[in-house]
Amino acid sequence: MPEDDSLKKGQEFFQMFLKAKEFTEELLRENERLRFKLAHAETGGTDDRSRELSARVRDLEERLREMETRYRKVEEENKEFADRYIEIEEQNNNLANLYVASYQLHSTLDFREVVRIVQEIVINLIGAEVFHVLMVSEKTGQLEIEASEGQTPGRTTIPVGDGLIGKAAQSGENYFAPSVARRDPSPFEEPLAVIPLKIKESTIGLISINKLLVQKTQFTSMDYELFTLLAGHAATAIFSAKLYSTSARKLTTLQGFLDMLKQKQS
Repeated sequence: MPEDDSLKKGQEFFQMFLKAKEFTEELLRENERLRFKLAHAETGGTDDRSRELSARVRDLEERLREMETRYRKVEEENKEFADRYIEIEEQNNNLANLYVASYQLHSTLDFREVVRIVQEIVINLIGAEVFHVLMVSEKTGQLEIEASEGQTPGRTTIPVGDGLIGKAAQSGENYFAPSVARRDPSPFEEPLAVIPLKIKESTIGLISINKLLVQKTQFTSMDYELFTLLAGHAATAIFSAKLYSTSARKLTTLQGFLDMLKQKQS
């Protein structure tokens, strides 16, 4: 697996790093010893011995410079690998969290519970502090606020095609503001991000984000992938829960009608 290859390469880098460090320290000790001998030879030794020691010192110093260059290169490669490893680890954690979240979404057919789980996912995975979940009304065809977190909007409905939110619902395309780092929430009508919830090509609702957690200053490439996956899972879960609720109501109504007929016949 790619993670195993990366881990093996990291171990190789680490071993090379240690060997380079040990060899450099050995060269430094040898250099110091030869310099001491050279100084002693210069005060009381022969010219031939002094030249020999000087040559060895120069050779060791050259080898030391080469090792320092290799050491720095290995250190840079090791840092790059460590950064990449951390990035992969973060991606794996996010994907694992998304798997758990998607399982939770599809573990219930209670509509209110599904909406609550969507809110938890947006908070924990996306890092949103202020946001809204809007659904397209079957009766009016307009967007209606289903749930809000951290902000009470001044309006409860938005016509499809109206403003940033309505246009995102109409096009079915995600919207992201050029800058998302804010101390205070953006106005309700000017969200930082809008994520339509779609079943095939039909938008059944959307998530509108107005403020991220303070430590989050931008969206990462992983965030964009999470938005896409979340939109699909959330839309399917919400749609299934709505269908179930509608069917359950119809079944209850039909059962009540049948019970009424039985009562009349008896």
